[in-house]
Amino acid sequence: MTLSPTELTAPSMRDGFVPPYYPPSVRAARPRGARTYAGITYAAPVGYRNLQLDLHVPDDASAESPAPVVVWIHGGAWMFGGRELLPPNWPLGSVDQLLIDAGIAVATIDYRHAREAAFPAQLHDAKAAIRYLRAFADELGLDAGRVGVWGESAGGHLAALCALVGGDPRLEGSIGVADGDSSVAAAVCFYPVTDVDTMPAEDHLPEAVTAAMLAQFGEVLPPPTDELLDGSPYTRDEGRRIVSPVQHARADAPPFLFVHGELDRGVPPSQSRELADALTAAGSSAEVVIVPGAEHVFDGVDPMPQLERAVRFLADTLRREAVAS
Repeated sequence: MTLSPTELTAPSMRDGFVPPYYPPSVRAARPRGARTYAGITYAAPVGYRNLQLDLHVPDDASAESPAPVVVWIHGGAWMFGGRELLPPNWPLGSVDQLLIDAGIAVATIDYRHAREAAFPAQLHDAKAAIRYLRAFADELGLDAGRVGVWGESAGGHLAALCALVGGDPRLEGSIGVADGDSSVAAAVCFYPVTDVDTMPAEDHLPEAVTAAMLAQFGEVLPPPTDELLDGSPYTRDEGRRIVSPVQHARADAPPFLFVHGELDRGVPPSQSRELADALTAAGSSAEVVIVPGAEHVFDGVDPMPQLERAVRFLADTLRREAVAS
């Protein structure tokens, strides 16, 4: 039996954090109308776990009639999360099903968390996944010329970097399929960090947040960007510059869509506006949507209209890419 995205509901956030576990009923639902390749190892970096992705391809896609593909990058402050599940208040399977219904394949990827490896490992991983999908596009029924990227929170940050960074071997990485094109034709970023220097200071957390961290993790977590850059090959200032997508804005960037909650206190909406302004100033295309009443992960509102908005943008942009080619 194939479950629809709305037949399962993930647990709510607990004290502002992702739940420490999920009950057996909460699991990723495979989308209808698709063939699924589960647990593909797209890279096996030495000294780390294998990096895997799940790929869902529309049933009617083939080498003769390939489907565009979108790489989904999960959030979680570069410290939590996995490819199987969406934010706790989103309908399970919704991203996959919406993309499949639009005729778009979707690859959901894992990447190394900040305490596994320092930046730029996370970017290396995402780019390796894109190169892998292109390398096996004919076999999988994918259109190598129409690749998009979509991420939320930390995943939105990585999606922005995937769309903007290219040509620097230090940031491209060489794991997995070492050679090939990791560029994308469209980017959707939900409430991303875009400039670490303009993010709010995190050194005075409310007592309730501190207590929740101690209860769940046994420690008060450092600021996520500090964890991400701890042990990186860059100096502190260089690392903060390179990890910030706003520093990579360029005229030939692919079209961007930013969607951000008006009441987001974890990553303020100004972060999306800042990168969008830098992109438009450089001469590329960027749209920002601010969602009234929404907090981080669209808490407080129905997330489905924003997911549908993102899929429309990706479908329209990737369709234009097909016409242009």
